[in-house]
Amino acid sequence: MTMIPAIDAQGVVMHTDNGETWRRVAQAGAGGLRRVAGNAWPLLQGTAAATTAWVIARRLGNHPDPFFAPIAAVVALNASRGERGSNALRLLVGVVVGILAGELAIGVLGARYGTLALATFAAMAVAVALGGARVMVAQAAAGAILTVAVADGRAGPQRLADALVGAGVALVFTQVLFSPEPVALLRRAEATALTDLAVALERTARALERDDDELAERAMNSLRDLRDRLAELSRTRRASSRVVRHSLVWRTRMAGVVRESENAGHLDLLGGSCLLLTRTALAMSLPERRRLAPGVLELAAAIADLARAPGDRPTRQRAADRALDLARSASSPGQYQPAFAAAAALQMVASDVMVFAGVDPGQAVQVLREGTGDFQVPDPPPASRSPFRSDRRRPTR
Repeated sequence: MTMIPAIDAQGVVMHTDNGETWRRVAQAGAGGLRRVAGNAWPLLQGTAAATTAWVIARRLGNHPDPFFAPIAAVVALNASRGERGSNALRLLVGVVVGILAGELAIGVLGARYGTLALATFAAMAVAVALGGARVMVAQAAAGAILTVAVADGRAGPQRLADALVGAGVALVFTQVLFSPEPVALLRRAEATALTDLAVALERTARALERDDDELAERAMNSLRDLRDRLAELSRTRRASSRVVRHSLVWRTRMAGVVRESENAGHLDLLGGSCLLLTRTALAMSLPERRRLAPGVLELAAAIADLARAPGDRPTRQRAADRALDLARSASSPGQYQPAFAAAAALQMVASDVMVFAGVDPGQAVQVLREGTGDFQVPDPPPASRSPFRSDRRRPTR
């Protein structure tokens, strides 16, 4: 079998199997292609925006090489979906602040070495005071530097004109032509968080069945890492609110976005209750662990089903019904009857699943307390397509 040399991090020559090396290279290449394919639509939008900005700036401007206009368009669009419009405005504000700082510094001190330092610091300080977004601070500093260093301030007006063109094109792309559907934006973030929760609970169930400490540790780590996913969901909730307020296309969808955003907020509680269930279950004795495992696995299956179509009412109803049946089983003698604390944690997760599915929290508590009764999950807010078909994915995914 052919062996090829390799160098480790300390510079020591090692030997690696040639077939294994090519397998890793192929996996890395396949992963890169998948990432490119997954981001093809934003990449095409950025390319189109850059080209459009360059053409407009060439036709409207007084200088033959308006290179900053396409750069501004691409930088403005280089943000998460739902935040690109705000990113364009931050870029524009940063450029204006930088140019003004540079012009004022030149007017007071003239073209000196200290002028550059003063203008750069003042521009960044003002940008931080206005919000401190990274793109704003960077563009403020760049605007001040170019204004002072290039042609004694004559580059400032050209840069401002280019920034206006680039940011304007980006705003047309983000707020009119390719504005993301806000409910679908939330649903994708919900589906991702639910999938992570389902995976963590499934690992917990397997660890309980097999008394596997390594798998239990992986389950705990998955739930700890979920905080980052829930933080991303919170950012998406804020972004969807901005989209529906500022986009000309989706302004009429405010009520549906508010409902779905409140619904998505329940995932924070669901994540906390899943962590509590996992910690409680792993602290139990082996016989109690094995009695609890089927219930945890059933919850994982219900959440995984919900993750596949969080905007589908029958799917929500099915998940709520499964959670209700499981919660009732945990509160009465039977195969799911473990220690009291674990049973309470199991019921808490089931209750949070029902609430996310759309059941009123008070109704969920009442049904669980009485042990009888039923409920109907309301229709979730619909997610529709943009008139310009900017949302290329299925709304519920």
